[in-house]
Amino acid sequence: MLRLWKWYYEKSFILKITVGFLLGIIIGLIFGPAAGVLSPLGDLFLRLLKMIVVPLILFTLIVSVNHSNPKELGRIGGKIFPYYLLSTAVAVFIGIAIAKLINPGKGLKMPENATLDVPEAPSMIDVLLQIVPSNIFESMANGDILSIVFVALITGFAISFMRNSAESQMKDWGNMLLKFTEAGSEVTFRILNGILQYAPIGVLGITANSIGNQGMETLSSLAKYVGASYLGVAIQMFIIFPILLLLFRVPVLKFFIKTREAIMTAFVTCSSLGTLPITIKSALNAGISHRVANFTLPIGATVNMNGSAIHFGVGVVLAAEIVGYDLTMGAIVAIILTGTLASVGTAGVPGAGLIGMSIVFTQAGLPIEIVGLTAGVNVITDMVFTMCNVTGDLVGAAVVDKTENKSENADAATFQDVS
Repeated sequence: MLRLWKWYYEKSFILKITVGFLLGIIIGLIFGPAAGVLSPLGDLFLRLLKMIVVPLILFTLIVSVNHSNPKELGRIGGKIFPYYLLSTAVAVFIGIAIAKLINPGKGLKMPENATLDVPEAPSMIDVLLQIVPSNIFESMANGDILSIVFVALITGFAISFMRNSAESQMKDWGNMLLKFTEAGSEVTFRILNGILQYAPIGVLGITANSIGNQGMETLSSLAKYVGASYLGVAIQMFIIFPILLLLFRVPVLKFFIKTREAIMTAFVTCSSLGTLPITIKSALNAGISHRVANFTLPIGATVNMNGSAIHFGVGVVLAAEIVGYDLTMGAIVAIILTGTLASVGTAGVPGAGLIGMSIVFTQAGLPIEIVGLTAGVNVITDMVFTMCNVTGDLVGAAVVDKTENKSENADAATFQDVS
């Protein structure tokens, strides 16, 4: 038994998760809905990942703040947020362009007596206020990531202030708290490594259940919609992202090889937040610095949604074709702007995809009931949308890290010249 475990442990993560994924597809196709009996295996994997997300963000951000300075963090934030907006706008445009070429709505009809319960979209002020929690422990229990990021940042700054205090006792307390946090971060990553050994079994359960319940009939009726979604994501991932990486001299092939674990996990789990622990681990494996990865990736997992933006673009063209609405150039520009803001503004909110789509549809004057038509293939399309979301986060972190390295080298050269 020990020899079998050693053999399994030594195999690469990507090999194990690929085997689990393929076995899940085979089981789902053979047994159909009966494959749902394996669903608990996938549920357990997702619960384990979600379990580790809060301590991971809390500990790594506190440590990151104490290993950086406020000026550096402000500079990183000033670079990553424009990237989020620009890449999301490009993604919406790609979704619209591909859908206009493929015409996914041709031949489809609006569902009869279709009703859709859409959660109310929060205002921008409400979204900003929700970042500051009224109850820290409630935010942690609910998994409010932006609130947890806020708490971790202010805690990290408080500990940094204590460590740099003139009072010896205050300094000792600050150093003690930092050591405790660093130990907590190490424990968290060790637990994560254990969770990853279970990942292939969890992936098998998720895939078998999804494929078994979806079948091929639903897929065939919306084949153009699924095809437009996959093609849009492929263009974003294999053309737009590589161009960005090349512009900042990040080795493209090496980047994708080093981050493949996070990309594959996102594809299977359909959860950016659930994948976050593996995303951070993959970023560090790709050579992205701790301070950039630990600061940008938790925020990106809740704010940067390139895949969702493609979803909005494809979805709005699908709806327009079903109802026979002609999208003018002015309407397309408005959809790009609305889709970008909806993707960023509703991220991390329960029912975010539904809210974002309803905002875009309302802007274009389209019936939001059409969202229900695509529900049957949501699992299949969510796979690639989530994969694109996570890849976009990693590309942003890599680009910012590259510019930070240049800044550090320039600062060092200036210091040498002065000396």
